[in-house]
Amino acid sequence: MEKKRPLLSSCLIAALVLVFLVGLSLITLTWWKKDSTFWASKDKVGVIEINGLITKSLPVLKNLRKFSEEKHIKAIVVRIDSPGGAVGPSQEIMREIEKVRKQKKVVASLGTVAASGGYYVACAADLIMSNPGTATGSIGVIMRLANVEELVKKLGIDFQTLQAGELKDLGSPFRHMTPEERAVLQTLLNDIHQQFIADIARNRKLPLEKVKKLADGRVYTGQSAKELGLVDELGNFEDAVEKAGRLGGIVGKVETVFPEKRRSLLSFLLGQDVQESLTNLALPYPEPAFLPPWFR
Repeated sequence: MEKKRPLLSSCLIAALVLVFLVGLSLITLTWWKKDSTFWASKDKVGVIEINGLITKSLPVLKNLRKFSEEKHIKAIVVRIDSPGGAVGPSQEIMREIEKVRKQKKVVASLGTVAASGGYYVACAADLIMSNPGTATGSIGVIMRLANVEELVKKLGIDFQTLQAGELKDLGSPFRHMTPEERAVLQTLLNDIHQQFIADIARNRKLPLEKVKKLADGRVYTGQSAKELGLVDELGNFEDAVEKAGRLGGIVGKVETVFPEKRRSLLSFLLGQDVQESLTNLALPYPEPAFLPPWFR
């Protein structure tokens, strides 16, 4: 009887290991999207999505570089559904699209909204395709600074600041801004705004003076943007994919490929939509209270 116990234990352990390995294999295959580059074996159009506020650029930069080097990806669609975001990441993505454009055709597909930083990214593409009702444009820079001086006084809180550099606490929420400080920040915003305007004029091949007139921060519909030269064609995402495929030399049906996407265990168990909803509930809306300037 005692001799059978080790054998039974060994069989049980082997069975558990086998179940674990099979489960791990299934999870691994499920975690990679079936239309990712892992499955690419013929000419396709790569699709990179930019959704929500643009607060970071590294994942997009990585995917742009990877798609530019993948021989089976003949063109790239950058699908943008963003109201804007931080200046740095928006400029980084725009510059990378300019580089990739030298190797492969890039089409920007504008979704519900592609405004401010979202349009900044789009302007670098070879072709911009928008829905007629897409909210786009909003060519401007904004900075919001909160002033809680009166509130902290009522709470009996006294903030004391030590600094080296006259303007080091520029934008402090605990006191009113001086005229000199306001002028410094306005100069900063004007500088970034001029960069925005110059990049649009260069990429869209529009006269600088024309872009300056359009760059008062207002939002345009896709239809109006096309009439003004900010958008090339009207169409939906599928139209953009078809256009990119033809520009890339693909004949016949155009298929798409997305970046490899590893899902978290939470998203695997609950589903991607549920996981994203929980994440959005947990994170505050990243409206900047202080620096940096914002494309929005």
